[in-house]
Amino acid sequence: MIKLYIGLDVHKASTSIGLAAADGSEPAYYGKCSSTLRSTEETLKRILKRHGVEQAEVRLCYEAGPCGFVLVRRLLRLGYDICVIAPSLTPKAPGERVKTDRRDALKLARLLRAGELVVVHVPEANDEAIRDVGRARTDAVDDLRRARFRLGAFLLRNGHGWTGKARWGATHMSYLRGLSLETPAHKLVLEEYLLAIDDAEARVARFEQHLESLLAAWDRAPWARSIQGFRGFRLVGSMIVSSELGDLTRFDHPRQLMGFVGLVPGEDSSGTRRRQGSITKCGNSHARWMLIEAAGSYRLPPRVSPELSKRQAGLSKAVRAVSWRAQNRLHKRYHRLKRRGLHENKIKVAIARELLGFLWELAHIVRAEESGCDQRAPSAEFSQASVAPSVGSKKAGALRPRPRPMVATPEYPSESCSPAELSSVCSDALSNHQEETQNKDKKQYNA
Repeated sequence: MIKLYIGLDVHKASTSIGLAAADGSEPAYYGKCSSTLRSTEETLKRILKRHGVEQAEVRLCYEAGPCGFVLVRRLLRLGYDICVIAPSLTPKAPGERVKTDRRDALKLARLLRAGELVVVHVPEANDEAIRDVGRARTDAVDDLRRARFRLGAFLLRNGHGWTGKARWGATHMSYLRGLSLETPAHKLVLEEYLLAIDDAEARVARFEQHLESLLAAWDRAPWARSIQGFRGFRLVGSMIVSSELGDLTRFDHPRQLMGFVGLVPGEDSSGTRRRQGSITKCGNSHARWMLIEAAGSYRLPPRVSPELSKRQAGLSKAVRAVSWRAQNRLHKRYHRLKRRGLHENKIKVAIARELLGFLWELAHIVRAEESGCDQRAPSAEFSQASVAPSVGSKKAGALRPRPRPMVATPEYPSESCSPAELSSVCSDALSNHQEETQNKDKKQYNA
């Protein structure tokens, strides 16, 4: 039984601590301590001793932020009941104008006791390490793009604009290295810009080599290789998506995953008025960017190219079937939206949203293949109450699976199911969502 709730307002140098007793009394401010792990551990021990409670009778929380998940992993290893909450979903009064570390700590303790906070998913340490490598590679690509832009602007300013077709290819780089400028100062600037481009390209190549070597020892390697069986995903894209999103089987329904990534439209409805706006853009922006980039490849007709066939070598029949079904479905939807006159970017977002549904199905297939189908498949029937709201809901982060029946039913296959049968069950749940979307498109088109 929980007797004491502790809210931690964690910052770079200090941590403010608020305490709320389970009897409903007014929260009390304990004070500040250093944000180092050792200082936080010693402070928590003093709090337990002062209030006469055991470690199992305490629950802690702090907001997700720049300090990462080091603290929560350390306290979980020590046996504390601690969670990380989403700061954007923390309730806030309209007239609340004063914000201090003391008030924040007391507010966290009070809302934790009331159960009004939304818990975020804490990634595995290995997943976070791979994620950092993927983000560092993206930073290197940004540096390369900026270096190229600076060189192009410098040459254009001095009357040496490139008139060829392909920029930054072998022909263009050969032209730049043989370019002769008038003054020695301009020659010096040109050489420095070329060196910066060479260094950035080498950094990008090194990070891609690191990702390839890390994939072999990663526990999510089967999941990442299965994503490469989809069109639009190679080594970098598959590892970024798998490391950023983690285990997709923790979501009960594809709609939860779509809302988690922020690809669902925002909504402002009241009474009989229903108004939807742009996508929420909440959640993981890096994964959302990669999914939208991959969605552009589904404008092309369905085809298993030699390169895609090479990536699919060694994958199961069920995985290849989902990949082919995704190509056909998403290609048709892409051009259906194109005929309606939608903007290209809106089409890519819609395709990326449905692509997540196929990845959710793929995750269940891979999990079943890894465990020999020891885990029960998700239900093919989902009620509206079981689907977490995608925008502004306190239940959006509650992604715990519902209890499964202990016996096999038509909705829950038995443990002896094959991956192909599991694919059929998962596809039924996904097709329900796709049919609803298609019917909605038809109504909007007829209107």
